[in-house]
Amino acid sequence: MKPTKILYVDDEAMALKYFERLVSPMAPVLTATSVEAGRAVLREHGAEIAVLVCDQRMPGEQGNELLRHTREYYPGIVRMLTTAYSELGDAIEAINTGEIYRYINKPWELESLRADLKNALELADLRSERDSLMRDKLLAQQGQLLASRLAMLAGLAAAVHEQPTEAALHPLAHTALAAGCSMPEVPWHRWDHADLMQAEARRAVEVAGQLRQWLTRWASPGAGALTELAQALSGSAQGDTVKVADKAPFTTLLDGAPGEPVSPAACAWLAWLIAQQGRVSVVAEGEGWRIQPLTTAVVPVPDWMAAAMEQLGGAPA
Repeated sequence: MKPTKILYVDDEAMALKYFERLVSPMAPVLTATSVEAGRAVLREHGAEIAVLVCDQRMPGEQGNELLRHTREYYPGIVRMLTTAYSELGDAIEAINTGEIYRYINKPWELESLRADLKNALELADLRSERDSLMRDKLLAQQGQLLASRLAMLAGLAAAVHEQPTEAALHPLAHTALAAGCSMPEVPWHRWDHADLMQAEARRAVEVAGQLRQWLTRWASPGAGALTELAQALSGSAQGDTVKVADKAPFTTLLDGAPGEPVSPAACAWLAWLIAQQGRVSVVAEGEGWRIQPLTTAVVPVPDWMAAAMEQLGGAPA
């Protein structure tokens, strides 16, 4: 939804009525009588608001407090301050700190006010279009992230284990998709692409270290190996199977949030698959999952990894 409304905040009732009468032919107008009331309107209608015009001198908190709040939580809104000439210092400070796009002197000059608001609405429209394009781009990058992580895991598995590991990656990807692998949450508001790549590189190093540790543990599985696997996955050993209630160990190597610590349980799961050379069956059962060792691995179809990457790239957010 494209924002189209103007929010005007002023403690003077007459100013609110005058502004609404002058401006409503240009755009829908919302009003508030205080900074706190302005915050409440933003909470309810923030996605609809293109421009915020705020008076500086009001009882309690002053207008620049609302402008600062809006810059932090609603950065797409074009912010404007209206002041009397005697308060020009406040407007200059607000401009210098990046809180506002422009200030409007009181008393208003009608044509100047309309011109300023027209420019602000056009700027808001450009920002909205830019943000929409950026969201599409970032969603595409998030989809690619899942696929690139599967490729990364394939490379890491081969690097830390002497035997072929592709058979282990097949049940990992199959189970992650069946368990509902989702798109990773990327903090794009504070990261750019380089930040993401750095976080992913560090993630790969951490996964490699944990895989080595777990592979040492699973190198010679004894009679209690399934019990150890159950403990690692916070599940329960039941005869020759392991029951797991939480899907996280099956998915978080692929959909864990960038920058967060890697799950030891997820690394234990991949290491177990590598140690078992993919000879594992995972079946949904009730609200959980049942893991059972097999005597032979399931032979994946040719190009299974490319198909899995395509599916991961379309994973729902």
